[in-house]
Amino acid sequence: MTDASEATQTPGALDGLFVLDLTRILAGPTATQLLGDFGATVIKIENPATGGDDTRGWGPNFVKDAQGDKTDLSAYFMAANRNKRSVAVDISTEEGQTLVQRLAARADIVIENYKPGGLRKYGLDHDTLRARHPSLIYCSISGFGQTGPNSSQPGYDLMAQGYGGIMSLTGDPDGMPTKVGVGIADVMCGMYATIGVLTALRHRDKTGEGQHIDLALVDAQMAWLINEGLNYLVSGTAPERRGNAHPNIVPYDAFEVSDGHFLLAVGNDAQFARFADVIGLPELASDTRFVTNVARIENRDALMQQIRPALRQWTKDGIIAALHAVKVPAGPINTVSEALGSDQAQARGAVQTIPAPGTAPGSVSVLGNPLKFSATPVKYQRPPPRFGQDTQEVLEIWGLAKDTDPA
Repeated sequence: MTDASEATQTPGALDGLFVLDLTRILAGPTATQLLGDFGATVIKIENPATGGDDTRGWGPNFVKDAQGDKTDLSAYFMAANRNKRSVAVDISTEEGQTLVQRLAARADIVIENYKPGGLRKYGLDHDTLRARHPSLIYCSISGFGQTGPNSSQPGYDLMAQGYGGIMSLTGDPDGMPTKVGVGIADVMCGMYATIGVLTALRHRDKTGEGQHIDLALVDAQMAWLINEGLNYLVSGTAPERRGNAHPNIVPYDAFEVSDGHFLLAVGNDAQFARFADVIGLPELASDTRFVTNVARIENRDALMQQIRPALRQWTKDGIIAALHAVKVPAGPINTVSEALGSDQAQARGAVQTIPAPGTAPGSVSVLGNPLKFSATPVKYQRPPPRFGQDTQEVLEIWGLAKDTDPA
């Protein structure tokens, strides 16, 4: 676990950029958190009528305050809201609309995930703001995009995984289609949004022109069907659920051993020959049914009948060590606790500790950003904010408080 207070003070790559964050839940907040990690100033607008971002109330796990009482920092909210300032503003009021419009006038980037057209009545939509501020980069995230027959439908990760095809590929072959265990459609959409914003920044740097980025959860999810999407496009045959098996590589799966399960990922024919030798079945490497990966795909079931009984004679540690010794990829199936507590996770800063005054024990732990920059390292300067905690500070700094003159 890394203490973020010890982080270098080297400026972030996006220092000086101002992001107006009109997002909630996960996809939009993932994008704005990434921009904050890279040094941008992120102002998160939260609705006082609802208590802020919906996920503040998504338990059961919450940070406690110094008195031991539950705060509005749910684990879910904390996953995507570090390095931000929270400003409580009701955009349904004329005063709130004016305030956010004035913040938008100073922003480099606006990111929102309202229903298409939902911000128009507040004067905070793309057309209105870009007409006033042509250099503004405005990113809209929604379930199905700003166009198309389903554009009015709300966007939820579960629906995106179902509509976009990934659930048809996930789960036991004989069981129910299964979503990925985390909100991966939301997270990947947020990552695509970040890429889009950075690309638009490059364009603006060259031309001075902003632009509108229209991004949909379902579009993003279809894009990361990757090889299975192409398997269908090339063959015309719908891919099927294979559990942990791979459609294009055999053997590549989870296997039972005497004390549990382990993962095997044979990537080429030479590895297969070494694997067969380790498990005491060297003849498999010369069997015409299995000698090439193409042949192993065609004879998958026959190969499984040969190797599964042999693997059950091994322990997890024994088979992994034996395969590593001959450079065949194999590994454990860690729990979350084992993964985040591993020596590799510690060496790579997978968990970060950020000082958080007023909480018990005065700090919070978050998942680290995986990017390792040599010149502009990610910084963990601000813990996920309490609702509205930065309202007065932001309004005063930007000259927007009632008792200050607007700049």
